[in-house]
Amino acid sequence: MLILLMLWGGYAIVRRTGQRRRAWESGLTAQARVVRAYVRVQTINDVPRRIQYHEYDFTADGRAVRFTEAGGPPSRAVGDETLVYYASEDPESATASEPSPGRDMAGAVIGLVALTAGVIIAVNVMITYG
Repeated sequence: MLILLMLWGGYAIVRRTGQRRRAWESGLTAQARVVRAYVRVQTINDVPRRIQYHEYDFTADGRAVRFTEAGGPPSRAVGDETLVYYASEDPESATASEPSPGRDMAGAVIGLVALTAGVIIAVNVMITYG
């Protein structure tokens, strides 16, 4: 089960990195309004980690679009406006992050390397003790 969870995590990293890349490369932007901002606390090994979420509304090709994105500046509050990047074929996968494809790809590679190491360790444990 843990291996499947790690594989799903790898898929999610690759999917979101591709969505952000397509949004940045499309050249399409829109003014969006923050309609909700909240923080979730995730505890891993008794270490709490705060994750900032923002929900945005914008108009793409004449229709209303809403999406939620993790990250972003903690100072961004409900009612604030910001520029979002989106691809015409998938505006719900927009991003309010400034384009930084190199940093985004580096983060994806580091995440995938960590998950791959986790899968290898889990498989070795299963073989040894299974």
